[in-house]
Amino acid sequence: MGELETEAEQSRAEIARYLRNLADQLDSGDDVTLELGGATVDLNPTETVTFKLEGESDWSEGDTEAKQSIEFELVWWRDARTADEGTLDVRE
Repeated sequence: MGELETEAEQSRAEIARYLRNLADQLDSGDDVTLELGGATVDLNPTETVTFKLEGESDWSEGDTEAKQSIEFELVWWRDARTADEGTLDVRE
């Protein structure tokens, strides 16, 4: 079992390149490698994946700034195996 949760401030262009690369990996049908902030995880999505999308703008009366965000989540289920069998590999 493993988990990768990290963040890094990047330009819009850098994020767009990252998302295009991820899209190409998903489209290929092969494993997907996520890398950010020096941490890496290899995943093997199934052919059908649940896609969750959330967008929000959060502010209160009198605030001078609003926090806005977009969250993407892809979810799928596979048989559980140990890390040495290649299901999930997290590296830092």
